[in-house]
Amino acid sequence: MPRKLRPVGADFADAARLRVTFAGRTAADPARVHRALAEDTAGWASWFRIVTLARPVEGAGRSRREIRLLGGARFVETVMAAEAPRRYAYRVDVTNVPGPKALLEDWRLSPAGRGTAVRWTLALDAPAPVRWVLLLARPVLGAAFRDAMRRLDGYLAAGGGAGVSPASGPSSGTR
Repeated sequence: MPRKLRPVGADFADAARLRVTFAGRTAADPARVHRALAEDTAGWASWFRIVTLARPVEGAGRSRREIRLLGGARFVETVMAAEAPRRYAYRVDVTNVPGPKALLEDWRLSPAGRGTAVRWTLALDAPAPVRWVLLLARPVLGAAFRDAMRRLDGYLAAGGGAGVSPASGPSSGTR
């Protein structure tokens, strides 16, 4: 059953009680990586293996999106920061996942040689048992992140995300 989570601002990435961060690199420059994150919503299902559906959602004001993951988890998210080419952050507003009270994901990008250093942070407010589950799942999440960075490199090298603009908007898709 869908539940609403507590709305949080982009600063929650630095203030949350629990933050789990993963770091990696891509061969693409920060502007291309940011476009893949912020503008090519449907493309997420092509390079982030746990994402089965990603599509924009019509809504008043801020940009919103619907995300579905392997295993049936569903999220409606609001973009909280789209600061090209260095940051992309979104909070979860509605989910069918039990436990979280507030959740924000924050992607930070910085130049690294000819590529990009990527830092992905999950910021969470939840009861202690949920926090423990997230900490126990950290190795699995880390592996999913590393795989996503490898697949994002391949996706961008093959021309994925090319021509996507905020005005035209990405199309929805499934994987």
